[in-house]
Amino acid sequence: MDPDHESTPPPVYQHPGSADIRSRSSRSSRAASFQSSVRPQGVSFNPLPGGARSRSQSATPPPSKSPLPPHMLARSVTYKSNISKNTGRSGRPTLYPSESSSTLVGSALERKIRDEDPITERPNTDSRLEALRDHMRNHDLYYYIIPSEDAHGSEYIAPSDKRREWMTGFTGSAGQAIVSMTTAYLITDSRYWLQAQEQLDHNWVVIKAGAVDGPKDWIEWLVDRAENHKIGIDARLISYEKATMLNNLLKPKNSKLYYPPQNLVDLIWRDKPPRSREHIYVQPIEFTGYGANEKLARLREWIRKQRPHVPSYSNAEPKPSQVQVATLLSNLSCIAWLLNLRGDDIPFNPVFHSYLFVGLESATLFIETAKVTPEVNSYLQSIGVGVRDYNDIWTFLRRKEWGPGNVIISPQTSYAICLMMTSFRYTVLPNYVEEMKAVKNEAEVQGLRNAYLRDGAAYVKWLAWLEEKMSQGYDITEYEAAWRLTEYRRRNKHYMGLAYENISASGPNAALPHHTPHKATARMIDRETPYLNDSGGQYRDGTCDTTRTVHFGRPTPEQCEAFTRVLQGHIAIDTAIFPEGTTGAKLDVLARKALWQDGLNYMHGTGHGVGSFLNVHEGPQSFSSDVPLLPGHVITNEPGFYNAGKWGMRIESALVVRRVKTKGQFNGDVWLGFERLTCVPIQTKMVKEVMLSKEERQWLKDHNRRCLELLEPLLRNDKRAMKWLRREAERGIGIAGAGPGGLTIDWN
Repeated sequence: MDPDHESTPPPVYQHPGSADIRSRSSRSSRAASFQSSVRPQGVSFNPLPGGARSRSQSATPPPSKSPLPPHMLARSVTYKSNISKNTGRSGRPTLYPSESSSTLVGSALERKIRDEDPITERPNTDSRLEALRDHMRNHDLYYYIIPSEDAHGSEYIAPSDKRREWMTGFTGSAGQAIVSMTTAYLITDSRYWLQAQEQLDHNWVVIKAGAVDGPKDWIEWLVDRAENHKIGIDARLISYEKATMLNNLLKPKNSKLYYPPQNLVDLIWRDKPPRSREHIYVQPIEFTGYGANEKLARLREWIRKQRPHVPSYSNAEPKPSQVQVATLLSNLSCIAWLLNLRGDDIPFNPVFHSYLFVGLESATLFIETAKVTPEVNSYLQSIGVGVRDYNDIWTFLRRKEWGPGNVIISPQTSYAICLMMTSFRYTVLPNYVEEMKAVKNEAEVQGLRNAYLRDGAAYVKWLAWLEEKMSQGYDITEYEAAWRLTEYRRRNKHYMGLAYENISASGPNAALPHHTPHKATARMIDRETPYLNDSGGQYRDGTCDTTRTVHFGRPTPEQCEAFTRVLQGHIAIDTAIFPEGTTGAKLDVLARKALWQDGLNYMHGTGHGVGSFLNVHEGPQSFSSDVPLLPGHVITNEPGFYNAGKWGMRIESALVVRRVKTKGQFNGDVWLGFERLTCVPIQTKMVKEVMLSKEERQWLKDHNRRCLELLEPLLRNDKRAMKWLRREAERGIGIAGAGPGGLTIDWN
């Protein structure tokens, strides 16, 4: 069903907290008065098969009203929309509730009327801090650290692991809380400085990591202040790498880390959500390219090649206890990728809480057994993987049940595991499975190509819809726009959910790189500033991540110059040719060079790795990393600029590293470049043609024409989308200047 089908007006539903929906008469400053939104707390989009988990317990839409398959109905309540508000003016056609942003029928309408997105109030943390400090006194602690991560070092975590968020009220994805007996601190990077100040109550002090006069990170901040202090932390929530470094830095200050037997936040968090028990399922080989048996065999071959754990000065034959015999994996995406399994334990990420012990002859998956269906259990038996309960990992490690020999762990493994095994039984090496996973095989690359085409088609349909509604004078909020885009994606083949929370931002909100609109406070998309949308779908054949910035009015010269510089950086990365051994960090300057010429910059990374129906953020490659880029690495290209308090812009496309032929071929076949996966046109309205080189102008025209060529087969039945796409492919660069008397014409 088309998400904006208008042939039959649906019944009018009243939803708590919703307002009337009417058209805007003209763009006025009144739209700017809408509150900037705060990031919603704990949004749980359920991206995979299984029961829906959202902030509400809304009922699932009746199957009789939906054209969607049953496995998608279970998720329908988790995809959010918004309802636009009235500007109070007249002069444009009125958009009544029955023909409106509620121009939805069937399951789309049901999702919208059941859509609940309550405002998250700033919590008063007095009692929480008082209770935590009581436990700190019992352990004689001066500081207690509350990390953002879970026991597996995950960036995105399950609701039951959001201890820092519950303790502070801060919902950003990055930041460490550190509580002393007198003060509470939150250390976070530039992406979240403003958000933290909005969400934290009077008890908390925001420490701006990365600021000119601030610490590099929370470790530097803590070490500077530690002096004869006992510092508590849950050993499961800090990696071996960080714990070792921090202990070494604290030792000269006569301070040390202490690991209470229980997490102190868990002791006071009375209404902590339960862990997910959703079933895991097999990812077909048509999407993975290789079977789990082949991957396990490759991992075991790597284990056999590793040097025994003997002193470098020893010439004696290694003892059985010194030989590398196994590896223990705790990274959730690595376990899912290696076993060709997916799960539903963390919103937006198709992973499951588990540990995987891989020996030379057998393997054991530690997971809540309720998640393993008989079919999956048979599959695991077929690849030689046994199943034990998730918490059995601690008994297994304490008893050294694998027998003699050393176990290989990565530096990111939780320190609690290291303490349990003792240093004589483990060897720390880089995560080989992460390296394997990062290099996509041809089946995975082709899956990503297909996923980005379908996702691009949904994005174009949505842009055509949004521009039409804006040109007709309708008020559309950031939240409503994001919700509509999700509805278009939902109709795609292999769609499993969103890859992350929609970033949908206009005006000053767009100057916040990770702004997620909240239903009741979302800002209207205006015509004076750029509108930024950063979003992507999860598909069985790939994970998508796309950002485009568009303008629905007449951009200012300042906006055009900044957008052109961002575009030039985007093109510079896209067209880069480099030899083997080049790291992403060495290419990063290409994205910033044009901005730097005008004294502009952005404070986030230029790009990150992307998974194959896994996490949207994947390592080890990135444009901030010293890991050499390899053929098969997928990486995003996303320079931006953010004019604080006014507007922001970013252009993001996904790239895959490929071998290229050069004219000289110096040193042979060692030259690499990028193939662009993202297929969404870049609006030319904000581009100043005179600032572009001949090659940059041609690149922009070629990109938009390529989008037309590739997307046309998917959009032939959508006249509005095809009209919009052809126009974008054929239109010139820039916007006509003002004529006599200031008259302006936009040749759409």
